[in-house]
Parts: sequence; C-alpha cells; structure tokens
Amino acid sequence: MEDLMKVDLYELLNISVKAEEKEIKKAYRKKALTCHPDKNPDNPKAAELFQQLSKALEILTDKAARAAYDKVLNARKAAQIRHRELDSKRKKLKEDLEAREKAAATQEFDEKHSAETLQKEIERLRQEGSKLVEEEKERLRQEILKEKSGLTPPQNASHNEVMPRLKVRWKCHKSDETNGGYNQETLENLFRKYGQVLCLVSTKKNGSAILEFTSSTAAQLAFESEKGDPKNPLTLSWICGQPEVPNNSRFTSQPTVKGPAPEPGKDSALTSRDYESLVLMKLRQAEERKKLIEKMMEEDD
Repeated sequence: MEDLMKVDLYELLNISVKAEEKEIKKAYRKKALTCHPDKNPDNPKAAELFQQLSKALEILTDKAARAAYDKVLNARKAAQIRHRELDSKRKKLKEDLEAREKAAATQEFDEKHSAETLQKEIERLRQEGSKLVEEEKERLRQEILKEKSGLTPPQNASHNEVMPRLKVRWKCHKSDETNGGYNQETLENLFRKYGQVLCLVSTKKNGSAILEFTSSTAAQLAFESEKGDPKNPLTLSWICGQPEVPNNSRFTSQPTVKGPAPEPGKDSALTSRDYESLVLMKLRQAEERKKLIEKMMEEDD
C-alpha cells in the first residue's frame, strides 16, 4: 500500500483526474491486457504492475476511497511544488553566493593592483623629485659662481624680489578661435630670442598675456624690439621691474668681465646647506609670482 501511494494512479491508467467510472474501467482493461502476467511470463515486473492496475481500479471506482486518495495526491503534488521552489531558491542563493565571491575576488585583485600601481607612481615621483632638486641645486650653484665671478649682476635674494614683467596686447575678436593668430607657443617663440622666459600666461580675455623674464635686460630688449606680426602687431607695456635706462637706448649684449670664471666646486664658501636654502627660496618666490600673476589677471578682468 505504501508503494502504491507513491504512484500517480491517474498517470498509471493514463487518464485525467476528472475521469468518470466508465473511462476508468476502459483504461484499466486496455492497459491490463498489455501487462497481464499470462502474456508476459518472462517479465517478473508484469505481475506487480498488474496488481497496481487492479488497486487503481479498486480505489478510483470507489467514491470515498478516491476522495481520500485525491487529498493525498494533491498534498504530495503541493509538496513537490514546494520542494521545486525551495530548490530554485537554493540554486539562486548558491548562484548569488558564487557571484559575490567572484566579485569580491575581482575587487581584491583590483585593490591589490591599484595599490601596486600607486606604490610605483610614488616611487617614480620620489625619483623625479630628487632629480629635479639636484638639477635646481646645480643651476643655483652655477648662478652663484657666475655672480661671484662678475659674469652676471647679483640678484636680490629677499622675498620681495621683483621680476621684470610685461603685458602684451593685440587685436582679437571674442569669437576668434585663433586668438588673433597668437597662442602660447607662438608667443614663447617670439620672446625666447631675447632671453629666458620665466613665465608666460594668457589672460582670461582674448588678445592679452602677461610675460615674465628672468632678467631686466631681456625684458627691455623685448619691450623695445618685439612688434610681432605686422598684420596684427603687438603692444607691450611694463607691469613691474622696468630698469632705469636712457631714452631710446638699445640693449645689445650682457656685460662681460675679463678673466676666467672660477671652476665649479672650488668656492669653499658654498655649502650644500646654502644650496638647499636657495632652492627653497626660489620655490617660494615662484609660488609668490604665480599668485601675483593670477591676482593681476583677475583685476584685469
């Protein structure tokens, strides 16, 4: 009986759950003929199947027994549906867990890779920074040696040092994308021939820029000589650092001093501490110049 309750008697007879007694008997006869033990002497399961068919006929043709069986069958099917839903949820949970584990592994790899990349970049910046400081030290050392030898006039080492600065103007319409034919590179190429350009900044308004030289001689030469493109000439005006020179003077060369320059490294008065102090001073001055130019640009607007 227990084994029979595990079998769907309707499926066994190949009928619907709403089949009437006449249909049940017809289905029983049809299937019983095919699995009767006398017709299947070599099949040991034929007798068992025939017995199940007989029980199915007995139960399904009795109203009370059929009603009880239907309750059991419906309960079993409901349980199967619940198990399928539960299996589906378990499968979904498993898939979600695997997806989260995969995402976590990927994130861990990305974080490790990012950390390694950051470490490499920090090391690169450290090396480049060290190289920059060393180059700046060497440049300052050479400048100091030139000043001591008289090749260049000594610069004011105070924080209030004024660098020669010019304002450059030209005609340019607001809608002109070429900025009147002058861009950063063009202006740098025009003024570089007069001396070292420390800074060149285009203002927010088209048709103007601020120019800063490292020496007043170079600035004066640019002020007196540079006219730019004849089709759209430049107009230069002093902002600060203008040297006191006679009218209509022309700067043609840097002052020279007879005698060889001292060899690097032979000035015992120069120490590493002096160079480091000068480097810091120059960096502070550069920052102050940058802030001053930005302020002038804002005032100009």
